[in-house]
Amino acid sequence: MAGLSAAGLWSIRGRGDSAGPPSAAQRKYAIGETLHREPPPTTPAPTTYREIEWDALLPKGWDPLAPLKGLDLAQMEDGDPRAQAALEKAKQYWQEAPVEPSLDGSPVRLPGFVVSLGGEGEAIREFLLVPYFGACIHVPPPPANQVVHVQAKAPLQGIRTMDTVWIEGLLRVERAETAMGDSGYAMRDARVEPYLEPRRERP
Repeated sequence: MAGLSAAGLWSIRGRGDSAGPPSAAQRKYAIGETLHREPPPTTPAPTTYREIEWDALLPKGWDPLAPLKGLDLAQMEDGDPRAQAALEKAKQYWQEAPVEPSLDGSPVRLPGFVVSLGGEGEAIREFLLVPYFGACIHVPPPPANQVVHVQAKAPLQGIRTMDTVWIEGLLRVERAETAMGDSGYAMRDARVEPYLEPRRERP
């Protein structure tokens, strides 16, 4: 996915904050890892919500790594001013990332990782949904067009940061700034349910 390919970049120079262990029934993920999905059925079951991938949130032709073209960050030291300047430029570029206007008002279903905007250890109702593990916690936030600001229909018990969930509801093109990162989309009164990894057959 184009929007997720930069996760590895941030994981190299990210912050060291801890999200804590995953909740029960949630498996462990590596920083930058995305969710594994079953291929959609040939004939999808009728549903009110259209299941989408994170790439659908990216406008056609937008490149998240455009500010870093021509730079080999892996060969630069952490203190290299060129690397710091490039990363600051990329951060600003990601905060201002354009959204896909055709999605405004669309009934969608999307899986991702939770970044709580409330206190951990209590029922949460507001959170950011992000596409890969560690985003906003271990590494800086993804582009704004890869972050959904979610307000759940009901308080969520037993859900904590970096747990995996599905969200269902009307997706809105709506920007927000939070302490954990900027978002380009929002979903109000979202239905939230745990996401379980599909079983993989042993070779």
